[in-house]
Amino acid sequence: MITLTDVYKIYSDGDSEIHALDGISLHVGKGEFVAIVGSSGSGKSTCMNIIGCLDVPTSGTYQLDGTDVSTMHEKELAHIRNQRLGFVFQQYNLIPKLNIVENVELPLLYRGISSSERRKMAMEALDRVGIADRAKKLPAQLSGGQQQRVSIARALAGRPPVILADEPTGALDSRTGREVLDFMKKLNVDGTTVVLITHDNSIAAEIPRVIRIYDGKITSDERREDLL
Repeated sequence: MITLTDVYKIYSDGDSEIHALDGISLHVGKGEFVAIVGSSGSGKSTCMNIIGCLDVPTSGTYQLDGTDVSTMHEKELAHIRNQRLGFVFQQYNLIPKLNIVENVELPLLYRGISSSERRKMAMEALDRVGIADRAKKLPAQLSGGQQQRVSIARALAGRPPVILADEPTGALDSRTGREVLDFMKKLNVDGTTVVLITHDNSIAAEIPRVIRIYDGKITSDERREDLL
């Protein structure tokens, strides 16, 4: 599903170079639930950006479901993001003036899906996360946990094979964060490949496979058989 091979991401800083990623290779199979863990500045967010087709490697290759996306142009990357990836962020990134179902419909609008089909797909996604009854509410009328469920529904609405979650519990209290994590587990059990970025070891302990990054390199890649 996801294969990075000897991936470097290098930024120039005057006369020096910063290796945000320093020769990373990893493979995530279809249906896996993987945490990529690291502290601030470790390279985990850069790794997320490349996996999410928000950036491209300086060198090395990235294949998504057999397609080499590492040298694609922005228009091609945007198509991949819209069709094959769902994103969940720490900040929910909901549009305040749109109601909940309209927020969930937005990525489907960019696909050119008809209004009736968009509404049907959005309501199905909201029902799946348990907040279809809030469809006409504005984001400000929902709790933080409910807003995160909306962002998950938005990611799910287009039925992508991969969900990328960047610190999805980071802005939530521990109880609500647990609910969101439990829902991500359920998505994975239902067959969705999930890659979750976190700095929180207590979150990582709940996930079957943990890849740790430090200074742009993978330092460990562990699978917990008891959680598989």
